[in-house]
Amino acid sequence: MKDLLNVQDYLFAIHDVGDWEGEEEVAAERLNDLIHMAWDRLPDDLDCESIDEIINGIWEHLRGDLALIEADFEELTDWVTHYVDSSLDEKM
Repeated sequence: MKDLLNVQDYLFAIHDVGDWEGEEEVAAERLNDLIHMAWDRLPDDLDCESIDEIINGIWEHLRGDLALIEADFEELTDWVTHYVDSSLDEKM
């Protein structure tokens, strides 16, 4: 069902992320990179509601968390991998 959705619909522009103390561009870029990584991990046959829930959950978890701009990017990629895999395990 992934083919019914488009990852571009989930991405953030700089003005979408809110105030990050002058680091809005970094926050948006990192968030979008994480969304792309999560998207790639999702199975093609996953239902649209689950995809929406998982992808939107990334922002819900990271919104306002300075780790988005302060953490090493590798730590964030490890987190998103674990988050997606755990979410998929719950769905199965």
